[in-house]
Amino acid sequence: MRKGAVFFALVFGLSLSGLSAQGGAGLDQYYRFPVGIGLEYRNLSPLASLSGQFNILDVSGFAVLPLSSEPRLQPFLRAGLVNFDSLDPAAPTAWDHRQYYGLLGLAWSSRFSKNFEGGVDLALGGAEAVFPSAVPGGPVGAPYLLAEAGLRIGLDPSYSFSVILAPRIRWQRSLVPLSTLDGFYASVGVSGSFRFGEDPDSARSIIRSLRFEQVKIPSVFPAMKSFYDENALGSVRLVNEDRQPLQNVEVSFYQKGFMDSPTVSLSLPSIGARESVEVPVRAVFNRQVFQVEGSQALTGEIIVSYRLRGRPAEQRQSVSYRLEDRRAISWSDDRKVAAFITPQDSALKNYTAYLSRVFKEEELPDYGKPLQYAMQIYSGLRELDLLYQEDAATPFTKAQGKAEAVDAVNLARETLKRSYGDCDDLTVLFASLLETRNVESGFIATPGHIFPAVNTKMPAEAFAEVHPDRSMTIPVDGELWIPVEVTLLGRTATFLDAWAKAAELWRNNEANRSFYKTREAQKLFGPVALEERDLGLQYGKAAAAVELLTTDLSRHADLVLKSLKSAADKSGQKRDYNRLGIVAAQLARYREAEDALSRAVKIDPKYVSALVNLGNVSYLRKDYEKAIGAYRQAQTALLAAGPKAAASASFVVYVNLSRAYTAAGRGDQARLALAQAEKLDPERALALAGAAVGAATTGRAADAGAEGRVLFVAGTEDEP
Repeated sequence: MRKGAVFFALVFGLSLSGLSAQGGAGLDQYYRFPVGIGLEYRNLSPLASLSGQFNILDVSGFAVLPLSSEPRLQPFLRAGLVNFDSLDPAAPTAWDHRQYYGLLGLAWSSRFSKNFEGGVDLALGGAEAVFPSAVPGGPVGAPYLLAEAGLRIGLDPSYSFSVILAPRIRWQRSLVPLSTLDGFYASVGVSGSFRFGEDPDSARSIIRSLRFEQVKIPSVFPAMKSFYDENALGSVRLVNEDRQPLQNVEVSFYQKGFMDSPTVSLSLPSIGARESVEVPVRAVFNRQVFQVEGSQALTGEIIVSYRLRGRPAEQRQSVSYRLEDRRAISWSDDRKVAAFITPQDSALKNYTAYLSRVFKEEELPDYGKPLQYAMQIYSGLRELDLLYQEDAATPFTKAQGKAEAVDAVNLARETLKRSYGDCDDLTVLFASLLETRNVESGFIATPGHIFPAVNTKMPAEAFAEVHPDRSMTIPVDGELWIPVEVTLLGRTATFLDAWAKAAELWRNNEANRSFYKTREAQKLFGPVALEERDLGLQYGKAAAAVELLTTDLSRHADLVLKSLKSAADKSGQKRDYNRLGIVAAQLARYREAEDALSRAVKIDPKYVSALVNLGNVSYLRKDYEKAIGAYRQAQTALLAAGPKAAASASFVVYVNLSRAYTAAGRGDQARLALAQAEKLDPERALALAGAAVGAATTGRAADAGAEGRVLFVAGTEDEP
C-alpha cells in the first residue's frame, strides 16, 4: 500500500510541475475538438504480492468531451474488460476471471507543440468481477471499487488522430469478503483515438472574418523616422463581416528589411458583429531607411490577429507604397526641415571645434556668445566660398506647401562637403552648426523661401545692445532673435548684410511668415541618425576667416556704440553713459568705455555703478591695481550712501575685488573679499560668483578668482 501511495504522488507531482508548464493555452484553443472516441490496451502489474501469479490484460473503449470554455479540461467515460489469467500450475483455472468496469474521470491535457501534448487524468468507478471456476456450481461475481491516476503523453500526427502513451496507477477494493486481489496496480497503456471536428489548419476552416478597406499608406520619408515612431504612417478600415464579435484584436504593420519586428498599431478588446473601425497604421523603422538612395517601391503587410468564438485567427493584407530617398521631404509642414538639423553630427562638431580654435583670440568674453558664434559660423562658411544654388528639379520655391511635391534637402555634412546648396540646404547647415555650439536656432518660412534665425539670449528690452534698429530683431518669449539670409553666402555680403536682408524679408512678409524654434519642431520631427565617420572636409584658411570675422565685429560694434552714444549725449544722464560704458567694455572698446564711464562719474562723483564699471575696464585691461582703487572708491561711496544702498551693491564690489586681488597676486585679501560677499548673500554668491565664493572657505580663493569674470552694474536713476 505504501509503495502505491508513493508512486501515485510521484505521478501526480510530475504532471503538475512538468506538463502544466509546457502546455500552451493558445494551441489548446486552436486545436480544440468537440468529442473524441478511442480504444486502449494495457498490461497491469500488481505493486504488492498476490496469492498467485497472473497475466493481466486490460482492453477498453472511451469517449472524451472537452469543455468548450477550457479545452484542456476533458471529462471522459471509459468502459472495459480486464482479463486475469492465473499462472498457478497447480490450479491454472481456479482464479481465472474477468472484470467488467466503467470509469468516469477528468483529464487535463495541454499541447506544448502542434503535434505533442501531455497531461494527467483521474477517474473513479466500479467493476464486476466474474469468477467462472472459483467454486463448484458455476460462476460467481464480486463487485469492486476502482480509482485511477496517471500521466498522458500524446502524439498527434493529425488533427483527427491521436496516439497516447499513459502510465497509470489503479487501485481496487472488493466490496465482498474477497481481499486477495485488492491493492495497487501499475500499467502503461497505449491508446488510439479519433477526434471529431474540423481541422483549423485546413483551407475550409481558416477564419476570414475581416475585410480590409481604404488602405492608405502614402510615401514614406526616411528623415521622418522619429515622427513615424510616434505618429500614424497611414490608415486602414477593418470591417467585421461575421455575425459574432471578434475578441482581442491586435493590428500591426511590418516591412521586411526596414523593420526589426512588426509594430503594433492598435489593440482593441473587440470589434462588434458587422462593425467597422478606422485603424491608424504605425511603423517603427530601423536605421536601414537612412541608407536608401533614390525612391523605391515596397510592399509591406498589415497583420491583424484576433479570436472568434474562442479560436485564434490571423489575417494579413499586403500594401504597396514608396520609400523615398533619404534626402527627400514634402513641404506639407515646414517644421519637417528640423529632422535634417543634426547637432550631434561628428563632422559638424569637428568643424565648429576648428572654428573655436581659429577665433579664440577674437572672442569677446563679456558680450553675447550666441551672436558671436553666429558671426563666427558665417565667417567660416563665407571663407569656404559656400554658394547658393537652387535645386534643378523641385526647388523650395515651387515645392513649399504642396504635400504631393517631393523636394530634396541635404544634410549639413553633405552641404558642407559639396560647398553649395539651396535655401533649405543652407538653412539646415547654419542651424545645425549653431545647435552644435549649443546655440538655440530657429527657421523662418516665407512664401517660396526659408532662412535661419539665432536666439541671442538677450532680453527683448535690451534690443539697442544688439542693434539700434528694433525692427532688426525678433522678440520671442522675452528674448531677442535675429534672422540671417544665408543665401548671400558666396558673395561679398557680410554678416550684417545677411542679417539686414533677412530682417527685411521678415518685415515685408508679416501676413505670410512662420517662425519655428528648432528644438520645439524636433519634438515632433526628431533629427535623423548619422554614422560617425571622417568626411575629409576642408575647413578653409584660418587667417582669411579671422579677417572676415574681425570686420563684422568691428562694424557691429561701431553700429551699436554710435547709437548708444547718441542717446547718452542727447539725454545727458549718468545712467545712459554708464550703459554706453558697459557695452563698450563688453565689445572690447576700452577707451570708449572709460570715456563714457568717466563722463558718468563727472556728472555724479558718487555714482557707484560707474565707479564699479570703471574698475572693470581697468581689470579687463589687466591694470589690476587701478581696478582695486576704483572698487575701493565705490566702497567709500556706498558707505556714504547709507546701510540700504550699501546692502544692495556691496556684494558685486566684493566679488570684483576678489577677482582683482587674485589677479594682482594678493591671495589673502582675495579670500577676505570673497568671504564678505558670501556673508552678504550666500545664494547669490553661489549663483553669480560660482567657484570663487565656495573657495573662500577652502583657501583656494586666488585660483577660483582667476577663473571668474568681473560683474558689471547697470545702475538705476535713483542710485547715488
